[in-house]
Amino acid sequence: MEKALCYKEWIKTRYYYFLAILVSWGMTGYCILKINRAITMKGAPHLWEVMLGKDVVFIDLLTYLPLLIGILLAWVQFVPEMQQNRLKLTLHLPVSQYKTISIMLSFGIILLLIGFASNFLLLWLYLQKFFASELTSRILLTAIPWFTAGITGYLLTAWICLEPTWKRRILNIFISAAILRIFFLSSVPESYNCFLPILILFTILTLFFSLLSISRFRAGKQD
Repeated sequence: MEKALCYKEWIKTRYYYFLAILVSWGMTGYCILKINRAITMKGAPHLWEVMLGKDVVFIDLLTYLPLLIGILLAWVQFVPEMQQNRLKLTLHLPVSQYKTISIMLSFGIILLLIGFASNFLLLWLYLQKFFASELTSRILLTAIPWFTAGITGYLLTAWICLEPTWKRRILNIFISAAILRIFFLSSVPESYNCFLPILILFTILTLFFSLLSISRFRAGKQD
């Protein structure tokens, strides 16, 4: 049954996922080309000085991309479930409703983790050739909150989509916006290093929000 659910989710999301991966690779590649051009023109030592003196990480174009990818993945995955009344049929499968939703959410999270990890790998493979390990870590650690926001945005959007009433959906949108704002309060490199465990905790907690919406959906809540 679990394999059937995963296959169903893959059928829904595969085209979007491939497109999202290509776009993310393209944006990452563009950042790499910009860095390479700067190194060719001014040399790597100049970039080191800029990084340390002006708090620049050279991959700012990626700041909101993971969040957008996560939000759109949840939209593609869960909006058809609600609009076409598929969710009622899915929840009547001989599996616990919470397990069903957990499998669906876990599937989306795994897709995002694979995509985000591939971008991290591309960056690391390039950066470690020209930057000291401390500077490479500085860039990648700065990006971790952005990618964490992508997973959180996915879970919060799923929560909004699965909510059965528009009144609660609007409330959920405001709550989600407030939570996601936390991930972008500072643009200073590595400013979230000590706060990363709390961000990860926020992400784990949002996993349970959708279960609340499913409980309301099963109970036929209309307020």
